[in-house]
Amino acid sequence: MEIIWLALTAVLLIIEIVTLGLTTIWFAAGALFAFFAALLGMNQGIQIGVFVVVSVVLLFFTRPLAVKYLNTKTIKTNTEALVGKTARVIVDINNLKSQGQVVINGLEWTARSSDDTVVFKIGDAVTIVGIEGVKLIVEGQKKGD
Repeated sequence: MEIIWLALTAVLLIIEIVTLGLTTIWFAAGALFAFFAALLGMNQGIQIGVFVVVSVVLLFFTRPLAVKYLNTKTIKTNTEALVGKTARVIVDINNLKSQGQVVINGLEWTARSSDDTVVFKIGDAVTIVGIEGVKLIVEGQKKGD
């Protein structure tokens, strides 16, 4: 059984090296711990239990940290890059009338205010705070305030 666990560890590590997706590394660690359990003479049920427990614990507790620190070079693209940018209102934004458009980077977008009671007029500068579907969610101060 030791050879099976060691082979599984090797296969999972090779898959991880090829994909670099932080998907199989946790199971490779689980297989390695199961290999050590097999070396200590534990029965197959315990070995499988060690594999499952170690894999799940590592997956749920260390993966978020690894993704956070290893994927730091992720570049926001498309609409994600718009959040925090300033846009200019080209059609009054009035949530109660279901109207509003802004222009940013030369492109026109449907826009809604983050606060239903706030109305923005043509020419106002607004800050994009979110995106819901194909609509930009905006906040900001009216001109002259």
